[in-house]
Amino acid sequence: MTENILVNVTGGEITNEEKNAYVARAYQKYGRALNYIDLKLDGEFVDIHYHLKKVPFDRIRRITGYLVGTLDRFNNAKRAEESQRVKHKMDVEGV
Repeated sequence: MTENILVNVTGGEITNEEKNAYVARAYQKYGRALNYIDLKLDGEFVDIHYHLKKVPFDRIRRITGYLVGTLDRFNNAKRAEESQRVKHKMDVEGV
């Protein structure tokens, strides 16, 4: 299972079976594809950091009661309404 997933281990060594268990746990917990995993061993404790692949998505906006994907068919009034909205950013690095 880990043949395509890089598992970086620092502070000790673990078996391939243990690596497979951490990969399986990530798939079970997040249900997403992995880029790689960082494991930091400290005695009996393990710090785990999963690096997940980004999920592609299409933005859907609700403008004056309509759900739209792009603004290319908007008239000037709807474009003005959209440009005056407050934009919020999402921090997905901490996931």
